This record gives sequence, C-alpha cells and structure tokens, in this order.
Amino acid sequence: MERWLDTARPFVVLTRHGGGDEDGPVVGRFGGPLLLPADVPNPFHPFLASIDLAALPADATDLPLPPDGHLLLFAFVEDEDGDFTPTGSGSVVYVPAGTAVEERDRLDWAWSDEDEYQETVKAFQQGPLRATPHMSPPYYGLVELPQAPRWEPLPGHPRSEELVEVWKSTHGDIATWGSLQIGGYGTEEITDTDPVAGAVSDALRAVKAGRREATDTDSGDVSDWVLLADWHSGVDGWEGATVHWAIERDDLARRRFDRVFTTVFWNP
Repeated sequence: MERWLDTARPFVVLTRHGGGDEDGPVVGRFGGPLLLPADVPNPFHPFLASIDLAALPADATDLPLPPDGHLLLFAFVEDEDGDFTPTGSGSVVYVPAGTAVEERDRLDWAWSDEDEYQETVKAFQQGPLRATPHMSPPYYGLVELPQAPRWEPLPGHPRSEELVEVWKSTHGDIATWGSLQIGGYGTEEITDTDPVAGAVSDALRAVKAGRREATDTDSGDVSDWVLLADWHSGVDGWEGATVHWAIERDDLARRRFDRVFTTVFWNP
C-alpha cells in the first residue's frame, strides 16, 4: 500500500467553477484573446486556453514547468489531423514573461474555412480558469507477461484495481467534462490504456514517417515521458473526446514545448 501511495503524483484541475470553490485562484482562461510573439506563426490547431504559470499554486505538480510566463494550448477534438503535423492533434506554445506579443485572430487556423469545424471551435469553453490541487494515483503501469507486455492499473501490485476504486470513492471523480488537468496521470474513458504510452507510440510513428524531427534524445521509454495536460472537452457532440498533451521530461525541463505530442481519444 505504501509503495502504491508513493507513486501518486500532484496535479491541478482547472475549471470555470473552481471545483465548487468560487474563490479558488484564477490561473488562466479558456479562450480570450490569442496573444503570440510576432515571430511565432499561427498554429495549425485552434486556440483552447492560456495558463499563467506564475499563478499556479506552489507544488501543484511535479513537472519541471517554468516559474512564470504563459502556456498556450491548441487542439481540436477530432484526431484525423494527427497524421499531418509533427505535434499530432494539437500543440503548445510557451510565451516567456515579458515577451512582446500581438493579438491574432483566434478563429484563424488550418481548417477555419470549413463551417462545420468553425462551429465546433466556437463552442469551445470561454471564461476564467480556477485551480484545485489534487493527488493522482497511478492507474496504469507496464506489466511484462509471458505472451506480451500489457498495460495494467499498476505495475506489480496484486490489488491495484481495488486500490484505484477505493481512491476514487473517497476522493471523488476528479476529471469532469470541460475541465483541464495539468500534470498527474492521464486517463481515458472506458479503456484500460495509458494515454501517455499512446502518445509515445504515435510520436515515434511520426518520426518514422518523416513528419517529426528525430533528435538524439528521442525516447521510446514511456517512463521518460510525462502528461503535460488533459482536456475533457465537454463540447456538444464531442462529450466523449479527451485531448492529451505529452512530452519527454527532459524536453520539458529544456522548455522545448515544440516537442509536445498531442493525441485525442474519442468515445462517440
């Protein structure tokens, strides 16, 4: 039990309602003006949210995030465009504190001339994001079986599934539709798979296909990667869509946010 608890990770849930605490700190917002440095091109994907890193609660995550500046998250709720870009189905832009920025049209993105897609993006949430810190138990771990590796709720613990259920029953269902999660462990509705492992697999596939630059630090070891953010979309018609932004921990420490890889899971 102690070993299982030792693997829990701090993370923060960002919602427009502060997890029931209307006085929770505002740390960013869904939507709003899209402010980018002049030398940053318009991202391929639509703008979702901006996070003020200096406003995050102390020790909210165990990620090596910059102490200040803004993270801008971009994504769409479909995964079909994941095969066209080096960052998958979304991207992240880091804007250091004090950087000169200019406002862009937040509705100007790769497929913005398609009315159907534009209507979906217009339905993205809008408004301030309030932070609620939590602890995240490990839902998945790689277990080596005689026939093949398989992802199970926790590596090596015989009662891991029961422990996760007890945790959920005492701490509540943290992820809610429309929420953002920074750090912690990722989850996907109704599936026993690790979304970070899926992002690693897709990122390596993108390297082999020539869509993503290969670097000396590329790692296929899932333990080298972390979940940067999750978005449980809650968009009408796409309620079952979850977006995952994953990155190698070393790339995150070096602020190589261009190395984030984004995947979408959709349960229609």
